[in-house]
Amino acid sequence: MKIVSPALQAHLDSGATTLAWCWRLTRRDGVKLGFTDHDRDLSFDGTLFEASAGFTATEIRDAVGLSVDNLDVEGALQSGRLEENQLAGGAFDEAAIEIFRVNWADPSQRVLMRAGSLGEVKRTGASFTAEVRGLAHYLGQTKGRLYQYACDADLGDARCGVALTSAALRGQGSVAGATSARTFTANGLGAYARGWFARGLATFTAGINAGRAIEVKRHDVAAGVATIELWQDLPAVPAGGDAFFVTAGCDKHLATCRDRFANVANFRGFPHMPGNDFVTSFARKR
Repeated sequence: MKIVSPALQAHLDSGATTLAWCWRLTRRDGVKLGFTDHDRDLSFDGTLFEASAGFTATEIRDAVGLSVDNLDVEGALQSGRLEENQLAGGAFDEAAIEIFRVNWADPSQRVLMRAGSLGEVKRTGASFTAEVRGLAHYLGQTKGRLYQYACDADLGDARCGVALTSAALRGQGSVAGATSARTFTANGLGAYARGWFARGLATFTAGINAGRAIEVKRHDVAAGVATIELWQDLPAVPAGGDAFFVTAGCDKHLATCRDRFANVANFRGFPHMPGNDFVTSFARKR
């Protein structure tokens, strides 16, 4: 339910309005950013809403029921606080978003039109389109544990308990050469077996991609030189000498937990659960 203050209602009833849209993003790290389609910066609730950020929005649609109401926000990557490498690096994934209708002549007159989170972000050159998902989409997400064959813990987290700081499970390397923003060869990892870092996490500590962490898709070794392929493109093609570290991967199977990490006591799956053959079986006369 949208609550309109008497002052804003009087402004709307006047027939001559001074209205603008304002968007406030709250990232998972707590950073808050504000943007507006007005031609001057606006400020309220301790947030500066930056003008000239190139933001526009599609119409807002509300429906009765639990269907997910979405809209799109389009903008240009020209704000000093909204950079392409941040979008590509996932800094805005699942960021909370609030959309306000504001009287720019008196920002105290405003109404919250929509609250939700950012969904899919598409980038084309210097522009982007971000999907804004309504709160109802959280009702379609799985919460809690699942009864499944594989482990549902993340390697190295509190439920798993494996320490990824040892040299056996964490390799230090540097880029020898890159064929794309996703695939590169590395020095310093030749002692590790092929596939050891598959499904692990590569984190860059130097260079243009410093601070970026992306999951490893493939890890090969030939003549002492390792080849790393990531699941997603880095914001930029890494340069020779860029330093990174990469942690061992886990396929969530009991045998891997036992043989590679000696951590069966903390295995969070149900490896002995009956399969489809058991569920569909029936008694037979002998």
